[in-house]
Amino acid sequence: MKLKLVLSLLLLTTCYLAFSQDKPAEKGLIKISIMYPYAEGKTFHMEYYETKHMPMVAGYLGSNLVKYTIEKGLSSGIPNQALPFMAIGTFYVKSLSEYQSAVTPNREAIRADFKNYTNVIPVILVSEVVK
Repeated sequence: MKLKLVLSLLLLTTCYLAFSQDKPAEKGLIKISIMYPYAEGKTFHMEYYETKHMPMVAGYLGSNLVKYTIEKGLSSGIPNQALPFMAIGTFYVKSLSEYQSAVTPNREAIRADFKNYTNVIPVILVSEVVK
């Protein structure tokens, strides 16, 4: 009886871990994607970005921020093609105007921090999650 209970709990835990991924972003959220294009001679310090830069910017966003993600580019989707982006940072926020109000007075601090992790000028896309 105890063995069946332990095995059942183990199975439930395993199933929970296997199927409990981050839930997708909610419809209607604003997504700010900061993409760092790959180019010969360009650099990106991922550890600094992950531990210093993104948390700094997230702190400016306050309760408007739902979550943020960091992606490290691995390869192009087309064989033998150059990596399109070295990294992509993404913020999911509730309100674009609140995002802009939070970032605008801190824009210089954010830009000044670039030199600590990259020599790339990022491409920024603001979009709305539709599904």
